[in-house]
Amino acid sequence: MTDIQTMMFDLGARARVAARLLALAPDAVKTTALREAAAAIRAQAAAIAAANGQDMAAGAAKGLTKALLDRLMLDDKRIEAMATGLEEVANLPDPVGRVLAEWDRPNGLHIQRVAVPLGVIGIIYESRPNVTADAAALCLKSGNAAILRGGSESYHSSQAIMAAMRAGIRAAGLPDDVVQMVPTTDRAAVGAMLTMDKHIDVIVPRGGKGLVARVKAESKVPLFQHLEGICHTYIDKAADLEMAKAVVLNAKMRRTGVCGSTETLLVDQAVAATHLPALVAMLADAGCEVRGDAAAQAADARVIAASDADWDTEYLDSIISVKLVDGVNGAVEHVNRHGSQHTEAIITSDAQAAETFLNGCDSAIVCWNASTQFADGGEFGMGAEIGISTGRMHARGPVGVEQLCTFKYKVLGAGQTRPG
Repeated sequence: MTDIQTMMFDLGARARVAARLLALAPDAVKTTALREAAAAIRAQAAAIAAANGQDMAAGAAKGLTKALLDRLMLDDKRIEAMATGLEEVANLPDPVGRVLAEWDRPNGLHIQRVAVPLGVIGIIYESRPNVTADAAALCLKSGNAAILRGGSESYHSSQAIMAAMRAGIRAAGLPDDVVQMVPTTDRAAVGAMLTMDKHIDVIVPRGGKGLVARVKAESKVPLFQHLEGICHTYIDKAADLEMAKAVVLNAKMRRTGVCGSTETLLVDQAVAATHLPALVAMLADAGCEVRGDAAAQAADARVIAASDADWDTEYLDSIISVKLVDGVNGAVEHVNRHGSQHTEAIITSDAQAAETFLNGCDSAIVCWNASTQFADGGEFGMGAEIGISTGRMHARGPVGVEQLCTFKYKVLGAGQTRPG
């Protein structure tokens, strides 16, 4: 066994012990830990910012893209948002112990389906350091121990955030091992995590296509996953142009590096003459590179010809592909062929067209007259989220505290025996 494997298995064994203790912790204790952690993040904001400065300088020297540097950056506003996010999670109802269903049998048995923690959750993520706080908070509130493995780009930032999280955990009287961070950037640690099915109950990969593809291919541990966020916004023939412009600009350009950013704009061919030129010009004027079909190129000279690969690309940058489609059914067909089952939006005043789109798109999140950038657990009122799951098993869409629970059955009797 290598030194990395020995280290990782030790983390896993300690996490398993901590998980059993945390599963029984009263909600008041978990809430105190999160509120104390929020206070520690505010108190240690300067140290967190200094650590992030190290990571930003290293990232710039390494040649990270503007979008990746934006994901990495922590300013005063984002540090405060982390603290506020911890408080929001603290204020959520305790998901553990909820009676999900209950019923009586003719023999007098009373049966309950009750929410319980998953156990130990491994989170593998890349450049976004706020995931350290979000993931730790969600796991703690839902009674799960966590093993976090952040990316090398955000190593110093994540360590500083983890120090604040552990200060809160200790203040509440919980063991440090409730939340652990892998203390190395060696990629072998990821390989070890993926084999730790005796120590880890589920792994959540958050990062680029390469990371998620590797985790999916190698993991012996069940996954919450999404491979990529190829999100679409469709402008229907019954769309208000001013609403469409406002939503599309936000959906693409608010933050181009998030997984809910619109990557492909679909426009009903029935409004190509009135809506397409205005939408394309707006995006180009905002500094977005537009790659389009023949109609989009004809609408504005700045449009670059789209290749077949563009319809299947998550840009995570100021780039968008644009295509005309034959009505709402054409939009649905394109989304289901080229999308990643993440988030799609329709802009229309036609309720029937909206229902056709919402029901027809095989995606975890579908929006009507709203930006795809609302694909976020906080915006759903779920507090922070550990990620967006595009799979079909257990959890789909934003993965919050309720989705980090499984259930057990409690069978309550009065001496019943089963007849032979």
